[in-house]
Amino acid sequence: MKLVHLFLVLILVSSLGFGQVDKQADRVWVQGSFLLPMNDFDHEGGTEFSWLARVMYRHAYTDDWSLEIGAGYGKYQGLDDTPWPSNYFYSTSFIPVDARMMFTPFRMENTRPYFYGGLGLTYYDVSIRPRQSLLSPGELSESGLTLHIPLGLGMEYYVSEGFAIDLSIGGALSLTENLNYFNEEDLPDGYLKVGLGFTFSLEGDPDPDRDGLTTDMEEKIGTNPYKADSDGDGLSDSEEVNTYKTNPLKGDTDGDILSDYSEVKDHKTSPSKADTDDDGLSDYEEINTHRTDALKKDSDGDTLSDYDEIKTHKTDANKKDSDKDGLDDNDEINKYKTSPVKADTDGDTLSDKDELMKHKTNPLKTDSDNGTVADNVEISRGTDPNNAEDDVIKKDVAIVLEGITFATGKADIKPESEAKLKEALKTLKTYSSIVVEISGHTDNVGSANSNEKLSQLRAESVKNWLVSKGVDSRRLEAKGYGEATPIADNSTKEGRAKNRRIEFKRIR
Repeated sequence: MKLVHLFLVLILVSSLGFGQVDKQADRVWVQGSFLLPMNDFDHEGGTEFSWLARVMYRHAYTDDWSLEIGAGYGKYQGLDDTPWPSNYFYSTSFIPVDARMMFTPFRMENTRPYFYGGLGLTYYDVSIRPRQSLLSPGELSESGLTLHIPLGLGMEYYVSEGFAIDLSIGGALSLTENLNYFNEEDLPDGYLKVGLGFTFSLEGDPDPDRDGLTTDMEEKIGTNPYKADSDGDGLSDSEEVNTYKTNPLKGDTDGDILSDYSEVKDHKTSPSKADTDDDGLSDYEEINTHRTDALKKDSDGDTLSDYDEIKTHKTDANKKDSDKDGLDDNDEINKYKTSPVKADTDGDTLSDKDELMKHKTNPLKTDSDNGTVADNVEISRGTDPNNAEDDVIKKDVAIVLEGITFATGKADIKPESEAKLKEALKTLKTYSSIVVEISGHTDNVGSANSNEKLSQLRAESVKNWLVSKGVDSRRLEAKGYGEATPIADNSTKEGRAKNRRIEFKRIR
């Protein structure tokens, strides 16, 4: 039953393997192994020292497969199961010769694991028979030839160029039951082993620079087999060839002035592509010149590519609102047609956002209503920047200030006139440079002389009120016209009421 377990374990171990690796150099190998015999006798009575010394030659055929031919000499020894008075010693000399296929699944910096399996011939010669052989059920032979099947795994550790230490575990299954000179007509004899050996490369170390590429491979590629990083970019030749697919002969594979190492390790950009995010700017420009994200076409997320912002619009590719006017660059360019780099496109001291969102004026025109007064002036003085009619007060055009009334036959202003007077005051303050005539008018009731005097007094009353509110008196001229310039029929009550009025007229 123990032999069944041994055989199954070794078959499983030998079937493990993965990947393709570097081709190995031809080597000579010497090895010594400690053996644990596996046969019809158990080990309850103890064990005896068994050993095997081998010399092998190994030749590589492919990157991961090689053939090993070896021969050895050893002692197969143990104790039988004689119950009394003690277990009896047996000893067999044997000479195995075999061929093995070696599979190397991968390699690290200076270690190479492997699996092996093969077929060979063993010559055996029993020198000391076990006492229990007298009870053997099957036929026995003291010497002869038999096939054996070696299986196992191991690892080489390179100490220097061309020299390695080898450690292996495994075993062999023969096709005879005569190695212990006892035939129970059951499973054939075999052994488990732990071996320590030394490997000498006939062609030198297959990977002297420990970069994971053999000398043969490096010669094909053109890299230096004695320098792990041929181009000095910080990445080993193996990393460049197998992991990153970069050129191990060029420190900057894609020619963007960034080393392959910095692209892979620092910036996470593609070392094989000068413009990783395909935005029209090289990775170097984005990282070192513009400080944009080399992995994103639109670093600031305003739907404008970094290239368009930098090359076409001259905006800041890292800021959605380059001019800080409260409008995204994309909206200014594509929606409002304003300048994304000037907070006040038309130069009227009103920001583009205020013009669009607050005042509803045209941010592309200083004077939205074309009334000759700039938007900012109209807004500051309280006129409508979208209505040209209030931009300028025209000369010699009289405006009736309806609502200014006086006591009958007097120049005393009634209190209800104050609202209209305040409107006139606002106009004078808004248009601070104009000079106006304040004219008083009456109906035809009474003499023309008295009416003219009364109208003059009333005009002066209005002037004095405005001056008292801060208007420069030099900007105001008061004049009474009496009944000379009626605007309605004096024969009706309604007409006479209209003729009793105060008018403003810009004269300068």
